Amino acid sequence: MASEVKEKKKAGWTSKLRDKYRLVIMNGETLEERLTFRLSRLNVFVAIGTLTIILIFLTSMLIAFTPLREYIPGYTNIGLQKRLYELQIKTDSIEKDLENKNLFIENLRNVINGKDLATDLPVVKDTLKKYSNIRIKKSPEDSLLRMEIENQGKYNLYRSESKGNGLVKKPAIGSVLFFVPLKGVITNEFNPSQGHYGVDIVSKQNEAIKAVLDGTIILSNWTIETGYTIAIQHQENIISVYKHNSALLKKVGEFVKAGDPVAIIGQTGELTSGPHLHFELWYDGNPVNPKEYITF
Repeated sequence: MASEVKEKKKAGWTSKLRDKYRLVIMNGETLEERLTFRLSRLNVFVAIGTLTIILIFLTSMLIAFTPLREYIPGYTNIGLQKRLYELQIKTDSIEKDLENKNLFIENLRNVINGKDLATDLPVVKDTLKKYSNIRIKKSPEDSLLRMEIENQGKYNLYRSESKGNGLVKKPAIGSVLFFVPLKGVITNEFNPSQGHYGVDIVSKQNEAIKAVLDGTIILSNWTIETGYTIAIQHQENIISVYKHNSALLKKVGEFVKAGDPVAIIGQTGELTSGPHLHFELWYDGNPVNPKEYITF
């Protein structure tokens, strides 16, 4: 019996939330109805809750993204902190400059009066005794590094020639081991008298052209006469030049190893009659015959 009463009370409470009410706005003089609303308690609670949430959200956005937040305790202006920091640094600088000027005036008075100069430098005690017992020893890693550096020039490709009382490393291009830039058939020989400062090598289509020595790319460009041309600066004033390529694989400033591909064989430029490589070798600023040093 008691449970039925409780259920009726509960049902009565929920039904009251859904009960419809009529809100009428009337003219006070003529009693004419102006507006009429059909409401329930539940609708009123939902509308008030939604409006409250919207107002809270708008207020939060207004505080977070407008200067109004500066008037709320706990919020600070980042620009104001930066300005205070800059002013603090300037104040310290002005204070230091004022101290230096006062010291200058005081020293000027001392010079006039024949007294010793004043200084603001702190007195530093001798600290050499702290380091008198330090002993520097070579570590195993240091010894291995020294040995590696010393052995780098032990098996070089240049012969030594005597000069005076000692031995001087003198490069000889004949003692250098060149990597073959391209395997093929030589169709045009080295002939400086006719302005042909290299050899023309014919090989397979799309064959890669390799660097003859380690070096740095000093030219990687297109010219009207020689097409795609690339040049490499090697040690001991040796320069290798590769002309009439169809494509260049390296750029100026790049370091290449002997045997690295630098270009693709082609027939670009006006001074060409077919796909081939025009290869030049320069030593100490003079062209040399590549056939004397490289077997193609």
